[in-house]
Amino acid sequence: MKNGNLTVSIEQALRIVLESVNPLGSEDVSILEASGRVLYDDTVADTMVPPADDSAMDGFALIAADTSCASRDNPVVLRIAGEVQAGGSIAGNKVSRGTAVRIMTGAPVPAGADAVIPVEDTEEEHGRVRVLREVLQFENFRFAGESIKKGNTVLYRGDRLSSADVGILASLNRQTVRVYKQPTVAIISTGNELADIGDEIKNGLIRNVNAYTLYSEIKKYNGLPEYLGIVRDTVKDTREIFSRALECDVVISTGGVSMGKYDFVKDIYPDLGIEIKFGWVRVKPGKPCTFGTKDRKLVFGLPGNPVSTLTSFIQFVRPALLRLMGASRIAKPVVGALLEENLKKPAGKAHLLRGHFRIENNDFRVSTTGNQKSSVLLSMSNANCLIMLPENTTAVKAGERVAIQLIDHDET
Repeated sequence: MKNGNLTVSIEQALRIVLESVNPLGSEDVSILEASGRVLYDDTVADTMVPPADDSAMDGFALIAADTSCASRDNPVVLRIAGEVQAGGSIAGNKVSRGTAVRIMTGAPVPAGADAVIPVEDTEEEHGRVRVLREVLQFENFRFAGESIKKGNTVLYRGDRLSSADVGILASLNRQTVRVYKQPTVAIISTGNELADIGDEIKNGLIRNVNAYTLYSEIKKYNGLPEYLGIVRDTVKDTREIFSRALECDVVISTGGVSMGKYDFVKDIYPDLGIEIKFGWVRVKPGKPCTFGTKDRKLVFGLPGNPVSTLTSFIQFVRPALLRLMGASRIAKPVVGALLEENLKKPAGKAHLLRGHFRIENNDFRVSTTGNQKSSVLLSMSNANCLIMLPENTTAVKAGERVAIQLIDHDET
């Protein structure tokens, strides 16, 4: 079992995983379905946004010089020479000295005007408008191409599309966009001790939660999860379910990769042509974490404890899924924070402690969320970060600075 017992650092493990990833192909999707997907090609603007000078306010288009010294006590009176509605034509509307044109937000600015005054700074009566303050040249103007210039690259290959990005595509009249395909992800839970949702809990059984946390995480990052169910602790059953799972791009199993008598997952890898890249990671929680490949398929054997499963997913599976989808930025943000309690740990493994940060006086402050046993998922639910203690660190005092990984944030 080549590399089945190879133990690596958390940094080495991530590097090995990412070196094994080959991004998937592409497909065209409606921009209505594009949020969170990863852009396959650069987006180059073939038009200006906005396409013409337009008004940022409801008000009056005028010549700024006509409003010199205007005030509420000394208003300037201009003749209203027309009106331009949003989406309307400016044909027949022109501003000359002593005149103004009523204009709506987003409407094209008529010829001759070099400013727009908001309606609340005017008083209208009998075809004339009293201007109640001085207006600066180009005030409340939105210039043609001010948002996007024709020929500019506005979105880049590898970008994960945000809601604002989708709006940019709409502004360029793009109905569809080419994105990377979504990886299919098989989820397998192993263990005779597991009872699924709806099953009766008998003596010695525990509820299967890992499949559902993983399903949720995979969906969050736009993978396509397929839950294959619970496999019992036999070599035959384990081999059969993994054979089915390898039809997907990624296989994630939980449990069965440690040192137990009935931990068969790593044993069946060679039979199925899965090459193990590493078998253990020097990290707590999550030491019994195995990674292998078969051709272009990625196979993750995660620990069985719920927190170990979730932290291992965050550190290794999530970046792999994003890289499969062509994402250029895949890291969770890591920042420095002031620790609010004393922490101790043995040397030899990195520790990822569930923490909750807050911001006080423009600085991050962090404390743990309680019981750090890898079976206590509630302390993960209450966490918004992981406190990252390096392998050789043995103690950190309150008031010292530590690195925290912001697990509710992404570098998109």
